[in-house]
Amino acid sequence: MESETKPYRFDVLTLFPNLILGAISHSIVGRAIAAGLLQVQARDIRDQTDDRHRTVDDVPYGGGAGMVMKAEPVVRTLCIAREAMPNGHVVLMSASGRPFTQAKAREYSAMPGLILVCGHYEGVDERVAENYVDEELSIGDYVLSGGEIPALVVLDAVARLLPGVLGNTSSLAEESHESGLLEYPQYSRPPEFEGHRVPDVLLSGNHAEIARWRHRQALDKTQRNRPDLYAKIPAPTPVPPRATSHLGRPRDQHQEDSSDEGAR
Repeated sequence: MESETKPYRFDVLTLFPNLILGAISHSIVGRAIAAGLLQVQARDIRDQTDDRHRTVDDVPYGGGAGMVMKAEPVVRTLCIAREAMPNGHVVLMSASGRPFTQAKAREYSAMPGLILVCGHYEGVDERVAENYVDEELSIGDYVLSGGEIPALVVLDAVARLLPGVLGNTSSLAEESHESGLLEYPQYSRPPEFEGHRVPDVLLSGNHAEIARWRHRQALDKTQRNRPDLYAKIPAPTPVPPRATSHLGRPRDQHQEDSSDEGAR
């Protein structure tokens, strides 16, 4: 009897569990959950407070604007999540974290599960980041009101890489960032819309030409929109020219060897 594949697990620690649960009930992630390929748990950090006001924030030491999420309720919730998923990788969503990339999504998809900690206000007490999580992660160079939307970004990016989640897994190989390039332009019916035509090569049926066109377009789009990525593309290895005979035709190795022997 074959053993069933265990679903990939996400445990999201948040002040707004309904925000997480509402978003994951749709589209690809929702279907993956329904199919048993994915499990998502949203834990309310406020459940681990002691006072009747369910207080999760306090003023920052040293002064300054805003409030800081207290360490106690976050760590208590994290301990519960770790008990439920002992081998889960703990990630604190933070504007000061390392950047999230497609390569990082692939790294996460090979793990058994993720525990995502969502900050709020001015952030989480630094002692959480220093002592209780595996890494801090940012989805971009901007600031959001909380870590819930970044957590959903990570959840979606990782989920679509899991076996069985996407119907056509071959499409993953051609997507932006998988090969270091942005994805080539995509078109669908009708062939002409308000005077704008689909490029003729895509209607030609010549698959080799289509592949070449798509590669050129991916290079052009990457250079135009992401010069930082384009600069990282390794230069093609130059092909050395073949030796030619006096008639201007390529000489094969046997000819060259015979000529050398005759000279000797």
